[in-house]
Amino acid sequence: MRKLLVIALVAASLTACRGGETTTDAGGIKTDVGVTKEPCPQAIDQAKGCIYLGIISDLTEGPFKALAVPITEAQKAFWKRVNEAGGIGGYEIDVTKFVKDNKYNPQTHKEVWDQIKGQVLALAQTLGSPTTAAIMSDLKSGNVVAVPASWTSQWAFDDVIIESGANYCIESMNSLDYAVEKYKSKSVLAVHYAGDYGDDAAAGVKFAAEKLGLTFSHLKTDAGADKQAGAIAEIVGKKPDLVILTTGPTETATIVGQAAARGYTGRFIGTSPTWNPALLQSAAAPALLALYEQSAPWNSWTTNTPGHEALRKALTGVTALSEGYTAGWVWSYPLKAALQKATANKDLTRAGLLAAVKSLDSVDYEGMLPTGAGNFKAGATGQVKVTAIYKPDKAGVTGVSLVKDLFVGPTAQAYTLDSACFNKL
Repeated sequence: MRKLLVIALVAASLTACRGGETTTDAGGIKTDVGVTKEPCPQAIDQAKGCIYLGIISDLTEGPFKALAVPITEAQKAFWKRVNEAGGIGGYEIDVTKFVKDNKYNPQTHKEVWDQIKGQVLALAQTLGSPTTAAIMSDLKSGNVVAVPASWTSQWAFDDVIIESGANYCIESMNSLDYAVEKYKSKSVLAVHYAGDYGDDAAAGVKFAAEKLGLTFSHLKTDAGADKQAGAIAEIVGKKPDLVILTTGPTETATIVGQAAARGYTGRFIGTSPTWNPALLQSAAAPALLALYEQSAPWNSWTTNTPGHEALRKALTGVTALSEGYTAGWVWSYPLKAALQKATANKDLTRAGLLAAVKSLDSVDYEGMLPTGAGNFKAGATGQVKVTAIYKPDKAGVTGVSLVKDLFVGPTAQAYTLDSACFNKL
């Protein structure tokens, strides 16, 4: 009996390790982790194998849950469209089996990653800059490609990360160029979370302010509506012409609403994740409509490109619209391109997928980003620098309307990204 037990344990151990063994499928494609010859749980074509992609997002109680839920739903819709079009290289893609909640907590992010890392080829989403940083060593040592739901400039220097859109640093430079041109701003205050997210944007503000001759200051703030007294006092006391916000939507409503109530009449521009259309139903709505604008790395839900049209068609019936849907859709294109390249190379191992990423000199975003976007082969020099400016608008489908279409300001155009911006704050 004891001998049988030992044999059973060894067999179980070998079975558990098979996910890391390199095999070759019937089509001659090499695979290792997260790829099976068996169909996906919700397969359209039972004759196809399955590529499992993980999702780690802020789904229940973190500051970005209102964005993260639509991001995740859009990614499910994106890959369903891919499967309906025949999949990739004899496989369909599953992004539903291994979905985890990080609660926007780096430790939790690492814990849930540990639960799924032996079962997925790559991550279709890893939400947050500091949270993703918590698993970066694992991603790099395991050749695990990951799609970030964030825009820190650090991603330009991490080969395993396949980012889309202008980073927070570049976005903030564009916002300052816009504000100087439109409002003749002469002073700017960056109010931001600490870490790779907020510090990255604030560093971009600092650089642009120096180049444009603006008086610059910055203040770090914590998450939570009840923790913004210091930020509000700083704004009301200093009265800067412009405030760049890099927080969550809850903090945005509190800061803008209460600063306006105390007499502040300057301008606010929020970086991408600060906005949520639900803010137009809050007590801060009048102040937001009067004083706030939103920078964005691509155009909104209503834009007429093939990609936007495909997004709207895939999510027909969704009523509570959010730009989170747009973001989740756009972020998925590079991973699709990499999977297509890897299968064409007959190497769908983790290392093979990473090699495919490194060879991409462009990605077809179906018009949602400019031609030439997705040049991962060029590294940091291939970064997209376009930004759009929107304003809150109750008549807008997602609560915003376009103010300035995608542009690159002179400050960002001249800037060479040689290291992560947040290190320079």
